[in-house]
Amino acid sequence: MIECAHGGGFMKVAVLLSGGLDSSTCLALAVKEHGAENVLALNIQYGQKHQRELKSAEEISRHYGVTYKLLDLSQVFADCQCSLMQHSQEEIVHKSYAEQLKDLGGSGTVSTYVPFRNGLMLSAAAACAQGLGASEVWYGAHRDDAAGRAYPDCTPEFAAAMNTAIFEGTGREIRLRTPFMDMNKADIVKTGLELGVPYELTWSCYEGGERPCGRCGTCIDRQEAFQRNGARDPLEAPERI
Repeated sequence: MIECAHGGGFMKVAVLLSGGLDSSTCLALAVKEHGAENVLALNIQYGQKHQRELKSAEEISRHYGVTYKLLDLSQVFADCQCSLMQHSQEEIVHKSYAEQLKDLGGSGTVSTYVPFRNGLMLSAAAACAQGLGASEVWYGAHRDDAAGRAYPDCTPEFAAAMNTAIFEGTGREIRLRTPFMDMNKADIVKTGLELGVPYELTWSCYEGGERPCGRCGTCIDRQEAFQRNGARDPLEAPERI
């Protein structure tokens, strides 16, 4: 199932947009560089518990006036028991990623890693991008997610390999771009604040509630990133500040 809204035509850039902080900042950067009329926001449903992020992705796309597509890949992950999945019985770990990596001895995939998710998503994005005449696929992988190989499909090695695969597999027409690979989450927030990203529209929490839980790894890292910039996360409840 693909749903398309907010225009059409040929694009220059396809951006993987989850509705979270990193990908929304990535979209803002692409719009600044190429103009909204040349940007496709590709959102992917994969059976995640935190479906609230799907609404955020559409709202952010509407805010920037870019073409928006929703792709459903949930059947591919039907057998995945990662704690992020709706059908999983695993609980979301309420620890920072640093604490989780420490528990793993300093290196290893965290419980919220969905097997090869980014590889599949980037492949789908490349196919959509080529069909629309785009020349680049962007995604918001960054240094914090790559640390300790917590998310192996966010590492520089993975991105380099995927860039080669996409470039060669599209007849050398499309390249992968990772503008935040050398940045941490605090750096991304700094960039987003400068760009005026509407962070109140974004969603990061892995729990499927109405408000961010403030305890899962992505909530903790998000709060710390805003704090390091001397800013308040617009989604953070006042009593948690």
